[in-house]
Amino acid sequence: MPRVPRMRFVRLAAPLVFVGSAAALAEPLSFDFKDPKGVNTITFLLDSLLEPIAGIASGISGTVTFDPASPKSVSGKLVVAADSLHTENAQMKKVLHGPDWLDVQKHPTIEFTFKDVKEVKQTSESAWELQVAGDFTCRGATKPLSAAVRLNYLRDKLGSRLKGKNGDLLVLRSDFVIKRSDYGIKPGGNDVVADEIQLRVSIVGSAVKESPAAPTGDGK
Repeated sequence: MPRVPRMRFVRLAAPLVFVGSAAALAEPLSFDFKDPKGVNTITFLLDSLLEPIAGIASGISGTVTFDPASPKSVSGKLVVAADSLHTENAQMKKVLHGPDWLDVQKHPTIEFTFKDVKEVKQTSESAWELQVAGDFTCRGATKPLSAAVRLNYLRDKLGSRLKGKNGDLLVLRSDFVIKRSDYGIKPGGNDVVADEIQLRVSIVGSAVKESPAAPTGDGK
């Protein structure tokens, strides 16, 4: 009798997944970036040829909606109070707030609005790298801006940061550059004042959850 060939079974490689990941456990959440601890800051640097200028902004607020199961759907707005930008030198801070620079009396906020996410890469169970497109508004001018954004979703970690609170954290990090000339900030002066403003963002948003109800004495 002719020999019947033995059937061979090929085991297909399973796709790479993060077992028990945060994406499988969470729903879309709104994260408030107005930090009750007052720790959130954004640093800025104008690495000028003659006089580099560095400082921080601390008046950060805004809401970002994030779904670990669908990070591409991230949306929201981040807002910085323009008069919260400051430097170590008090006179320089006054100039920074004045009409030639940020003109904080007429333009009290600096804003970034999420418009679209072009790329998403998951780097760990609870971390993603996104290429985000949005609108950046400063000194009354709004320009399109693309930036790489790194997100860490920390489920049930709010209590580790704010004692007695129940909820999740979203840590947002980004480094990007805007041009001073695009927003009419201190026109000219490129030797003394760099045209590029380097921004570094490392901020934390909170999504508060209701605390579980305390058990009653009758076991109900």
